Amino acid sequence: MRQTFDETTDRSFGPKHVPLIRKAMEAQGLDGFLVPHEDEHQNEYLPAANDRLAWATGFTGSAGAAVILKDKAAVFVDGRYTIQVRDQVDPDFFEIRDLVDGGVPAYLETVAKRGQTIGYDPRLHSPDALHHLKTAAARAGAELKPVASNPLDEAWGAARPPQPTAPVVPHPLEYAGEDSATKRAGVGEIVEKKGADAAVITAPGSLAWLFNIRGGDVIRTPLPLGQAILNKDGTARLFLDPAKVTPELPAWLGNQVRLETPDDLPQALADLKGKRVAIDPAQSSAWYFEALAKAGAEVVRAEDPCAIPRACKNPVEIEGTRKAHARDGAALTRFLHWLGTEGQETPPDEITAVQKLEAFREATGALKDLSFDTIAGALSNGAICHYRPTARLNKRAEKGSLLLVDSGGQYLDGTTDVTRTVAIGEPSREMCERFTLVLKGHLALARVRFPAGTTGSQLDALARLALWEHGLDYDHGTGHGVGSYLGVHEGPQRIAKAPNTVALRPGMIVSNEPGYYKEGEYGIRIENLQFVTEAQDIPGGERPMHGFETLTLAPIDRRLVVKDLLTPVELAQFDAYHARVREVVGPLVDGEVRAWLDEVTAPL
Repeated sequence: MRQTFDETTDRSFGPKHVPLIRKAMEAQGLDGFLVPHEDEHQNEYLPAANDRLAWATGFTGSAGAAVILKDKAAVFVDGRYTIQVRDQVDPDFFEIRDLVDGGVPAYLETVAKRGQTIGYDPRLHSPDALHHLKTAAARAGAELKPVASNPLDEAWGAARPPQPTAPVVPHPLEYAGEDSATKRAGVGEIVEKKGADAAVITAPGSLAWLFNIRGGDVIRTPLPLGQAILNKDGTARLFLDPAKVTPELPAWLGNQVRLETPDDLPQALADLKGKRVAIDPAQSSAWYFEALAKAGAEVVRAEDPCAIPRACKNPVEIEGTRKAHARDGAALTRFLHWLGTEGQETPPDEITAVQKLEAFREATGALKDLSFDTIAGALSNGAICHYRPTARLNKRAEKGSLLLVDSGGQYLDGTTDVTRTVAIGEPSREMCERFTLVLKGHLALARVRFPAGTTGSQLDALARLALWEHGLDYDHGTGHGVGSYLGVHEGPQRIAKAPNTVALRPGMIVSNEPGYYKEGEYGIRIENLQFVTEAQDIPGGERPMHGFETLTLAPIDRRLVVKDLLTPVELAQFDAYHARVREVVGPLVDGEVRAWLDEVTAPL
């Protein structure tokens, strides 16, 4: 089994580790230190060696921060983790604060004292984030100071895990759809149009996409950690740990890519003296900006030039992800059949459900990894948005309850992410009504048509409207981008309340996952992946409109649907989706599973 159910932290981490950090802070003359969740590569999911926030506090969520002062400390999380953080972090030792509403800057402005020096590691903070932090500290009369040696790393010492050295391998053209030389030439043109001679690229997803390579340095994601300098003519320097370089890699990269080590990076940045260099202030850490400025390069603050081309999947990638979702949908259908038959008679616990689903995916023979640790939330655990089952927290589903399962797989031809909420036994009327409100939002976002230039934030309310009309909502985004055998969370596109200036373009994959969570009782989420289609004319219309094509194919629990709450359009859409599931997934399953699938996808 790929997923484990051990806990890597506990509430004692803060009381044990913060005093060690404070001792290291004191040795450097610091009154405080900032601990972001992000690492040197601004990763969301981290190698164990870079999971500093977890080591300092015990909190293992994928977004957060901490501030450690001499006499107090605070942990910051967003709405997805308000329950989890109270379980993992000692509230007597850390104040728990909102990451989004004011966040760390507001906290610094309130608690920092005049004359204090608060340290930060410039390799871990983007310039954009640092600007807000420095402004807030200055208002309090304090100073933010970069450190040459991270006091948390010093405190961690020999117990810190080693940096990952997973092999970096070619990603074949049959899956990538475009060779690296063509990609590099196209991105080089983008760099030139930005008025730059070269671009520094530090996002692991961009490296993997640009050079058609994959690795394994980041959990559940085939990413290689490294850096690159791409010249406007398409030539490049790629910096990888030699321990990760496989024998076939140099020939795969070709003569226009110079393979070097991370130790060569400082000199390579110095070599950019006098050149205009593009670098993304939201993706790359302040350390790169300081190194380029010191070298005498002219910094051009610009979005990662790989971000949009990587997000807009080519036809080969789209066809690959269709195949991956059909394969994954068959595995998920076998799991849902088990849950809908045996699981109804003998309700499973969360760990059993996770292991069963993983086994069905393994049986495809194509699974490379999970795309994230499976979330299986029974009873009240379902109300924890990013819950992960552990031996301590494991609950058994009960009749009359809901089981929320959010999972995905990594395949060479695509990355999947799907959530289904299943009734165990007879659900309550309230569960069914709120499930149906979530379903109405999900259907609205799946069928919407929109003009060019529309952003995800402009569509977000469609998924929430039915909930809002009943005084309900959810505290997470509605949709995130997804890579092609890359990260299950990929930007720059997203669908959320937060403003986003990135227009949705053809080929972009996004999730559609509205939800509802009743703390202490149950959770509901319905998630499919979908991609943006080319704009088409609508009969009688004046402008061509984009839409979405749904990728995920798996039955949605009809027992939870209150038919009277759906409009005729919604009923027809729901039945059409299930007809497509039967058409595509049906031939991939047989026997009892096929008969069950026909039954549970019958028209409402």
